[in-house]
Amino acid sequence: MANMKNVLGLILGGGQGARLYPLTKERSKPAVPLAGKYRLIDIPMSNCFHAGIEKIAILTQFNSASLHRHIWSTYTRDQFSPGWIQILAAEQTPRSRDWYQGTADAVRKQWVEIKEAGTRHVLILAGDHLYRMDYRKFVQQHIDSEAAITVAVQPVDREAVSGLGILKLNSDGVITQFTEKPKDAKILKQFENPGHPDKPFMASMGIYVFNTDVLEEVLAEDFVDFGRDILPQSINKRRVCGYIFDGFWEDIGTIRRFFEVNLRMAKADAPFDFYDAQAPIFTHARFLPGSEVHNSRLDEVLLADGCRIYDASVRETVVGLRSIIGAEANIQSSVLMGADYYETDEERAENRKLERPDIGIGENAVIKGAIIDKNARIGKNVTIRYIPDRPEEETDNWVSRDGIVIVPKGAVLRDGMVI
Repeated sequence: MANMKNVLGLILGGGQGARLYPLTKERSKPAVPLAGKYRLIDIPMSNCFHAGIEKIAILTQFNSASLHRHIWSTYTRDQFSPGWIQILAAEQTPRSRDWYQGTADAVRKQWVEIKEAGTRHVLILAGDHLYRMDYRKFVQQHIDSEAAITVAVQPVDREAVSGLGILKLNSDGVITQFTEKPKDAKILKQFENPGHPDKPFMASMGIYVFNTDVLEEVLAEDFVDFGRDILPQSINKRRVCGYIFDGFWEDIGTIRRFFEVNLRMAKADAPFDFYDAQAPIFTHARFLPGSEVHNSRLDEVLLADGCRIYDASVRETVVGLRSIIGAEANIQSSVLMGADYYETDEERAENRKLERPDIGIGENAVIKGAIIDKNARIGKNVTIRYIPDRPEEETDNWVSRDGIVIVPKGAVLRDGMVI
């Protein structure tokens, strides 16, 4: 198996994350909570640890404070452990006074630090995907095939191709054609594999292994993005291969995908196994008490630590850390992110004076098809309705995106409010 000491794990912290707004209003994409208790950055970090990658760098730029806190409080190495974890934040330097313009530009601007890692290979990872991959096998195939660049690829159906980079492999696993987010039927026909009618296209997962010297060469050219610029140009000049990954993989790039993937995690047949004993997903250790559930009905619920649920009905829902759900509340098909802290008696008394709800879900609230971000205050008798094809809308305390109502972090819905 490949010597992973010769591999630098390079995680791209993401851009502005506009398609995940308002979840990215105060945080970067990799810092967005996932499945009740994790953050998106925990996925590539855990995969790196399981693969034995000792040197990990995270490139950050937008709204990075909460991501930095999570990394420093979660992923620390003591002085006796080999390797390091380093945050490479966008900065002005004598070489550049601009922020990252794209994925390739971000790597170029941090090339001095990347080169100092002294590894033969650079594994470039996204910070907003959900999957479990053995990077050792990925790197080993890259070495065995004598590739300059290897791209992780996955078979996909026709519905998915318009949002992905689509490619064609020859019998040796070499990429011979590539197109980014195709919509023209004639172009699609060139990439279709009729022998696999269910998933006839091969898509780039946005995960790459580069020989370090090759990465330096391609970055010397004025390319901005890996998928849009470097990959199409490289397949005509270098040996670029594909590594076929047929496990579960989701690019959580939109509110709709975030919502649907989280709800699937609450199903009995969830496609991603957070209970894998051999390759667990690591996250910040919070030392919270077990959750309390009193006289309530829960069905298809993913319940995190430290929650309190009283006389409520909760179905098809992710219930995040420290969630409080009041009596007679009815929650369906929703994602509750919970809270960062518990309120004290004094704070709750202050809430009464200000006629402000406590953090959590109030009594008799009815919520269906919504995302409730952390520290939100949902008052008594609040109703959030599910309306198919709900138009896009934004107010001070709630936003509608992709037909889903999102209550942003720290927002307040007063008693009796109807959305």
